[in-house]
Amino acid sequence: MSTPTLIRGADLLGQGRADLLLEGGHITELGRLTPPAGTQVVDAEGLIALPGLVDLHTHLREPGREDAETIATGSAAAAAGGFTAVFAMANTDPVADCAEVVERVYDIGRRVGLADVQPVGAVTRGLDGVELADLGLMARSRARVRVFSDDGRCVADARLMRRAMDYLKAYGGVISQHSQDVSLADGSACCHEGELSGRLGLPGWPGVAEEVIVARDVMLARHTGTRVHVAHVSTAGSIEVIRWAKAQGIQVTAEVTPHHLALTTAELSGYDPLYKVNPPLRPQEDVTALRAALADGTIDIVATDHAPHARHDKEHAFVVAAFGMLGLETALSVISELMVTTGRLSWADIARVMSTAPARIGGLFAEHGRPLRVGEPANVTLVDPTRVVTVDAGSSYSLSRNNPWHGRRFTGAVHATFLRGRPTYLDGTVYPLEELR
Repeated sequence: MSTPTLIRGADLLGQGRADLLLEGGHITELGRLTPPAGTQVVDAEGLIALPGLVDLHTHLREPGREDAETIATGSAAAAAGGFTAVFAMANTDPVADCAEVVERVYDIGRRVGLADVQPVGAVTRGLDGVELADLGLMARSRARVRVFSDDGRCVADARLMRRAMDYLKAYGGVISQHSQDVSLADGSACCHEGELSGRLGLPGWPGVAEEVIVARDVMLARHTGTRVHVAHVSTAGSIEVIRWAKAQGIQVTAEVTPHHLALTTAELSGYDPLYKVNPPLRPQEDVTALRAALADGTIDIVATDHAPHARHDKEHAFVVAAFGMLGLETALSVISELMVTTGRLSWADIARVMSTAPARIGGLFAEHGRPLRVGEPANVTLVDPTRVVTVDAGSSYSLSRNNPWHGRRFTGAVHATFLRGRPTYLDGTVYPLEELR
């Protein structure tokens, strides 16, 4: 049993101050409180209290690439970033396409105990896009998988995608689609197609390669009456399709990453592989459209697409370097700087797009993304909204260092994270550190 914690004077979602008593894994009292004997007191004067953050799109690399990340180090990065739950993508080695692998990921995450690690199951066996994976067995497993994705690869076959949607309807599952038509942007494509890709001599990745898959999938969702989730939306055209689909009552949700909200193709002029991601960074007009879509609710959530890589995979010429960048520890600060300090989103909105909505989409709403009320699970993130932080890639809890934010300054930072009432991050330290060894 963890020591009771009194969070004193927090501003709940930026809507009013109160004390919260965390005890036995739940919020047991709320108001102006006197701490019981033996209670740990956390001074939250000037801090915002949010439901613990939830990331629907995380790469933890274990099993198979423990040189880049482990479930323990990724969970530590999550805790430092304010996350109490993360969804671990299936592109591991072996691929998480069966009950045995997803249960292994689930069990390691629970043993580490720094964040609830919820496995994402592969849609197709081996991510090969040919045969459906063991969807039902993963859904009925101890891990209770509800999100499925071949992320990094598109489920290109429309018939297979339809079958997967139909199959998952009985389990309340959802497919998170990596939207990339490989006939328009194959595996070598690495730069937004346009003047810059031509000038740099980099293979082009046109926005339409994303948009045609988004359009196909929302029509399949309408036909089957099931849900579909669009991962890492990157273009204004995709937003138009998603906005239309929602107006028609189609069950589509969408995510955007901090890097697609903040960075543009201009970063690529120096051929720095830190900025190589899939889908690629887009021009300013797309970035502007993404910010507006997050603000108006067309895009439902922020997801990090945290993608750690060992140096021997990332430090190459741009065209052959691995896709992806770190994101767990910096996501809240980036979104605070872009969306809160500019007045586009309130802190209540941040709770919605970074906690409540991702928990609902992923099927974790019974435990995560809950209101800060008596009787609810004590998954809480404290944020200092005025603290200015300068990102230091060398201080990351992640094993990898492919951090595009190094040296950048942001306003807003995570102060503390509580998982079921127990501090996992407090005063700049992740607890318990021994789990990382």
